[in-house]
Amino acid sequence: MEPRSAAEVGKDFPYTARTTCYIEVHEDGTVTHGDDRAAYERAVAGKSRLFAVWPGEWSSHLFVIDDLDEYAKAHGIKHDEERTGLKEHVHDVRWKPDPYANDSPRSPYISVDLTLDCGCEVHDRRAFAAQMKEQRGWDMATSGGWSISGAPGARKTYSLRVRRKSLTS
Repeated sequence: MEPRSAAEVGKDFPYTARTTCYIEVHEDGTVTHGDDRAAYERAVAGKSRLFAVWPGEWSSHLFVIDDLDEYAKAHGIKHDEERTGLKEHVHDVRWKPDPYANDSPRSPYISVDLTLDCGCEVHDRRAFAAQMKEQRGWDMATSGGWSISGAPGARKTYSLRVRRKSLTS
């Protein structure tokens, strides 16, 4: 029986779900697991094939990762504006400390309210954190809670946590 096609599932394939397990079969027959950039590069070069196990309620399904471009976009290896809500440009950012947060002055992180005046929206916090690290040197928390507020059609305000020492501009 052949594995199912991840490409046929399209954008609904759970590339980044915690329950999706990746298997890499190398050209020499070695089998490893993981979903890093190196695995993607080997697959693109034809040195391995990627598969994913997607657990269902009663059984698990094996998929061949046959759309490496979509895999790369889902894992942030390639930028995907539709998925992230972020253009590849320098963001026009306004921020201030969250006045309602109960942050200890000794905490390495501070809660901030952030608005993107450039029109972008944050759909993928990890992608936004990577862009802000590159553009401003900020170390943003990508785990834990965050929130979005704002009326439909209006600019949104994001409540995020940023490492205090990195928040220079």
